[in-house]
Amino acid sequence: MQLILLSGGAGKRLWPISNPARPKQFVKILQNQEGQTESMAQRVWRQLHAKGLTSSTLIACCESQTDNLTSQLCPDIKFVCEPEQRDTFPAIALACSYLHTQEDLNEDEVVIVAPIDTYVEENFFDNYRELARLLTEEHGEVGLIGIAPTSSSSSFGYMVPSSEAADPDFLRIERFVEKPQPEVAEKIIKEGALWNSGVFAFKLDFILNWLNSHNFPTQYEDLRYCYSSLPKTSFDYEVLENSSQIIAVKYEGNWLDLGTWKTLTAILPQTIGKGRTSPDSVNTHIINELDIPILTLGTSDIVVAAGPDGILVADKDSSPRLKDFTGAYQNRPRYEERRWGWYYVLDHSKSLDGYEVLTKKLHLHHDKCLSYQVHGMRTEVWTVTSGNGLFACDDKIYPVKSGDVLHIPGGTKHGLKAITDLELIEVQSGINLIEEDITRIYLSWEEVVKHCTQ
Repeated sequence: MQLILLSGGAGKRLWPISNPARPKQFVKILQNQEGQTESMAQRVWRQLHAKGLTSSTLIACCESQTDNLTSQLCPDIKFVCEPEQRDTFPAIALACSYLHTQEDLNEDEVVIVAPIDTYVEENFFDNYRELARLLTEEHGEVGLIGIAPTSSSSSFGYMVPSSEAADPDFLRIERFVEKPQPEVAEKIIKEGALWNSGVFAFKLDFILNWLNSHNFPTQYEDLRYCYSSLPKTSFDYEVLENSSQIIAVKYEGNWLDLGTWKTLTAILPQTIGKGRTSPDSVNTHIINELDIPILTLGTSDIVVAAGPDGILVADKDSSPRLKDFTGAYQNRPRYEERRWGWYYVLDHSKSLDGYEVLTKKLHLHHDKCLSYQVHGMRTEVWTVTSGNGLFACDDKIYPVKSGDVLHIPGGTKHGLKAITDLELIEVQSGINLIEEDITRIYLSWEEVVKHCTQ
C-alpha cells in the first residue's frame, strides 16, 4: 500500500493567519498530547507515524510548500511538486506517474489518496489497510471512507449506498450528491447516505489506464511537461461520477473538516495569544498572533483572528464565505516558514520614485543556514539581535554574535549559519524588491565551507 497526501490550498480559508505561503494545514494552532502547538499537517504525520505508514508516504504539493513540509514534518520527506496548481485530479495523476516511473511501483499496488489536514482519531487510519485489502480482493475499482453524518449539513458531499444487499465488510455506492440543501441531505441520510471523507483508494493501474485511454503519457517527466493539458477538475468529478464499481467502508468515529473558522474554533480554547473575552461574551473566540491585546465585550458567536496579514472579525456562521472576500488582499505574505526557520515582515515602504525599504525579522534554528546567495538589485543590512553564527561573505567566513551589524551591497555573495538559535533584523533597500532577485550558489553549509577554504 502506498499513500499520497494532498497538500494544496491558497491560504484563504483561515485568513488572516493563513496565506498562500502558509495555507491552513501549516498553521500551528492545534495542541498535541504534551500541550505543544502543532499544525494539521504535523498532527496527521504524527498519527501516520504511529501507524507505521510514513515510510510509504508521498506528498503532492506546490513548490512554495516544500520548505514548510521539510521543516514541519521531516527533512527527508518525499514529495512531488505540481508545475502549477490545477485541482485534485491532475495532482493525483502526476503523483501516480511518479510512483510508476521514479519509484517503480507495481501496477497492482493499492494507492490511498488523502488530504494532509484530515482531523480524525488514530483508528481512522486502520481503514486504509482495510480498503487495500478489499481492492486487492477485487471487490471494486475505487474505495472510499464514508463518515456517519452528525447533521444534515450542506457543506459536504454525500455518498448514497446501493439498496441491494451488500457484503457486511463494505458498502456499494450507487450515487453521489454534492453539497445538497439541508432538506435533501436529511432525506438521503435516511437512505443511509454518508459524508465523503475525501479519501480515495485504487490500484495504480486504474490511473495509468485513464492516462493511456485519454492519450496522456504515463512517464513522469513527460506528464509533467504536458501537465497544463490535464483537465482542471477534481477527482470526484473526473473519476467518481464516471465509475460504477465504487465501494466504501464506514467510519463511526470523530471526523472534522477544519476548513472554516466555525469548525476550527469548536476544538480550540476560547483565547489563543494576547486576548480576553468578557464573561458575557458568548461563544466568542480570539486567535491573536500579534503582540497587542484584543478584548471583546458582550459579543456572541464571533471569531476575532489577528495575524501579520490582517485582522478578521466575523460571525461564525458567515466564516465559510471568507474566501469570497480575501481576493481583494493580494499583498505579499508578511509571515513565512522556511527550511531554516521563519521570517516576519515588520515594515515596508515605497517612495514616489520607486525606492523601497523592507524590514524583516528572521529566526534561524540551531544548525540551520541561509543559502550562499547574491542579489542584483538590492542592498541588505543585517543586525544580529540574539545568538551566534557564522557569516560567509565573498568567499570568507567570519564569526558573528548579538550586536554585530553586517553590510551587504548588491552583488555580494553571502550566507549565514546559526550556531545557536539566531535572530536578526534584515533591512532591504533598492528598486523593485522582489523574491526573484536572488541567485543561490550553494544550499548546504558544507558546500560553502569547502568553497571558502579552497
